[in-house]
Amino acid sequence: MTLDDLRIFISVCRAGSLSAVARDLSCTQSAVSQHVKRLERELGVSLLERHARGVVPTSAGRVLQAAASDGIGGIDLAVRRLREQVRGEGGAVRITTGATSVRHFMAEAVVDFRDRYPRVSLEFQTVSSSRGCFDALAADDLDLAWITLGEPVRGIEQRPVVELPWVLAVRADDPLAGRAHVTPADLAAAQLITPPEGSTSRGQLDVHLGDLAVALPTVTSVADWDTAVLLAELGLGQAVVPALPGWGERAPEGLRLVPVPALPPLSVGWAVRRWDALSPLARAFADTVAEHCAPLGVGPAQGASLAARV
Repeated sequence: MTLDDLRIFISVCRAGSLSAVARDLSCTQSAVSQHVKRLERELGVSLLERHARGVVPTSAGRVLQAAASDGIGGIDLAVRRLREQVRGEGGAVRITTGATSVRHFMAEAVVDFRDRYPRVSLEFQTVSSSRGCFDALAADDLDLAWITLGEPVRGIEQRPVVELPWVLAVRADDPLAGRAHVTPADLAAAQLITPPEGSTSRGQLDVHLGDLAVALPTVTSVADWDTAVLLAELGLGQAVVPALPGWGERAPEGLRLVPVPALPPLSVGWAVRRWDALSPLARAFADTVAEHCAPLGVGPAQGASLAARV
């Protein structure tokens, strides 16, 4: 059993496909399969179940995947920290997040961090969901993930940074544009544009509306908050979205952002494998982002400096 065997097994579990991992590694599917078979021979158990659409880990495979992800993640972090100590202030901070998060939450922090640490590179890996961020943290040599906080995830620590109140983005000529706030009944009568089904933010929105006994009308789901706002601007509906940093009291041109006070705010922040194992540079970047988020017109999450969800 080698580290390569374990790394490839973790990648197969994440991708759900031997051929996809083979393409990523520029090798044959047979070579990938040999790594998994070696683990199965040594452990004496089946680790993967084959299906028409790919593979999934067995119960034994899930145990090994979780343990191997934690162990290899710790080794990778330790090796990086040692290399950074040898190089002095040089090094890299690797972050995974959604496509628009850097612009909304990190733009000023990136500039500030580069001024403080000019020899450190910032590397961003874009994914489409918080779940994708968790998978990337577990499988890759990444430091930080910027996510919408949700249910606890095994082996991942979540730290809130800011809370985003929900708003309804409507055109300036919409009947709701002049309202001081929007009620649940207004949402039930609207043609809503929402975050995509399966996303953490959409899941929390559905739960909150369910608690308020609001049955959603036909909705349009989009990939990200920026697209939702753009479609609202084009008159294709009203977008229920978090009030993102930078908007403050000023809505994007041609729109009004009407508060929805009945919905609890959405918490966003950092996810890491182990906060106490972060390199000093990664911790410095995380703190820099938190410092710049604080005055942007969105509320600080409760206990943002110390609280962790494991």
